[in-house]
Amino acid sequence: MGQTILEVKKTYKWDRLNSSKKQNIRYKDNHLNKCYNHSMEKTVYIIGHKNPDTDAVVSAVGYAKLKNLLGFDNFKAARAGHLNPQTTYIFKKFNVTRPEYLPDLIPKVKYFMQKDVETVGKDVSVWEAIALMEKTENRVMPVVDKNGVYQSLLHYSGFAKGVLTTLNPEKKHKISTNIDLIQKTLNAQPIYLTKDSNKNFKASIHVASSSTETFIKRLEAHASEDIVVIASDRADIHKICIEHKIKLLITTSNCVISKELKALAEENGVSVIVSPYSTSPTSMLIAYSMPVSGMGDTEIKTVNVNDTVSKIKDILKDAHCKYLPVVDDENKVIGIISEHDLMKEPNVEVILVDHNEMSQAVEGVEHYKIQEVIDHHRIGAIPTKNPITFINRPVGSTSTQIAGLYQEYKIPIPKEIASLLLCGILSDTLILQSATTTDVDREMAEYLSGITDLDVKELGNEILIAGSNVKGRSAIELIHQDMKEYVEGKVSYTASQIEVGNPKEILERKKEFMAELEIERRSHKALFSCLLVTDITELSSVLLLDCDPKFEQFVTFPKQEKNVYYLQGVVSRKKQLIPMITEAVVNYQK
Repeated sequence: MGQTILEVKKTYKWDRLNSSKKQNIRYKDNHLNKCYNHSMEKTVYIIGHKNPDTDAVVSAVGYAKLKNLLGFDNFKAARAGHLNPQTTYIFKKFNVTRPEYLPDLIPKVKYFMQKDVETVGKDVSVWEAIALMEKTENRVMPVVDKNGVYQSLLHYSGFAKGVLTTLNPEKKHKISTNIDLIQKTLNAQPIYLTKDSNKNFKASIHVASSSTETFIKRLEAHASEDIVVIASDRADIHKICIEHKIKLLITTSNCVISKELKALAEENGVSVIVSPYSTSPTSMLIAYSMPVSGMGDTEIKTVNVNDTVSKIKDILKDAHCKYLPVVDDENKVIGIISEHDLMKEPNVEVILVDHNEMSQAVEGVEHYKIQEVIDHHRIGAIPTKNPITFINRPVGSTSTQIAGLYQEYKIPIPKEIASLLLCGILSDTLILQSATTTDVDREMAEYLSGITDLDVKELGNEILIAGSNVKGRSAIELIHQDMKEYVEGKVSYTASQIEVGNPKEILERKKEFMAELEIERRSHKALFSCLLVTDITELSSVLLLDCDPKFEQFVTFPKQEKNVYYLQGVVSRKKQLIPMITEAVVNYQK
């Protein structure tokens, strides 16, 4: 993308470059800054696969922390499922906050809405609200109460309709307002204000333009109303208004009443303010002193921050202003969304860790830009629209790679993160005994052990025991604890794995597990669903398999009993089970 000014200065002598070259570099530098700032506006979720194991969760947390330490605060760790007992134990042991739970990434309002939206209090005048709308260049503005709870939506078409109704000479309308709002709207000088100047009332507006006799008759005809009189410099009219104890006297063109009349106004409880405008503009501006609560559009529906885009499209289409307020579960305004917003890129991007197959990714991920993939499994099919960083090394765990990235960036690993990553390595490699374990894993485990003062074998046994307790847990929970879906050719299948101290209890509950595996297979329309039960003491496994009857003849594993196979020395789903079972699937499809 080109060098920035800083990079050029370091490499060349800036002064020796011609003006054309300098201009080109400045342009590229500005472009890079714009791209950087645009990227920083988005939340980037770092997330593992569905039904995440320890390695997937701690890798996400570790990588998000690295990004944060590099200065990118918008990177956040997430998980696409509930924590299993082992992972729960680890986060509790090291007192680390669990990553955010994202059950799916189906496009929602919160991923497209405008977040930093200006709101206006329901008691603010229309005049002040319009000034705020013009200043912020907002076409609409939500009206809220003092707690931020949505009341209505102020927009120009609704506002114009309201003002025209109020100013219609064919109809007698009273303006709901208060003295403080009138004073503020007119930017008037207070002479005397009563204690209830902030209390709303229905203002009956009169302009003192007639003769004294006629004006007195008009006041008497409206004696039961809260009268507001706009008068110029006529002292006789001022006295009549005060003696009739009207609600508010407004003198125009900076005309101040006499001290005697001021004293009389105080005695009769009549508020007096001085408008800097002449009579005509003063009369017009009073209409704008109404609180926005009376001018906002109450028919505009709100949408919840977690509503799906598909749900709100029709609501948005029917909204005549083409904007909808976004509220949280307490009906507090947190944003605004328009039809135009739905055409823009979402404010979310993702980084995938510990998987690279769409069938294993959180639902809806295809709607977002994938920035990076960091994994250690086979390479599946995960299409991207743009070139991405793809790191996939044949090591025992993704945690090994995340720890390695800290070293590459020369960033010290925080002790609690080092503890999590060590657990991720030990969990995924069965304390460095799995067939997937490499020298890189062993060296990294020792490195992390040195940082944390944790004994590799002792910690490994502790976390494996924490994750191997199956007593009292249902078959469906155990099958979903670490289940992955694979696609091979035209068929798909699911493979789950659990680690136990002894497979005996699982085999005693075989009927229950086989029933759930059948349900799983049928719900996924899969060729088969299986559960690899790994004995962490004997480092071997048994495989429970529910499959299409036509597929059974292609399974050549040693059969222990109906639907159960014994796999001597097999402890890795990734490196041992999947390659063997893939061969059977390929033969089946020939």
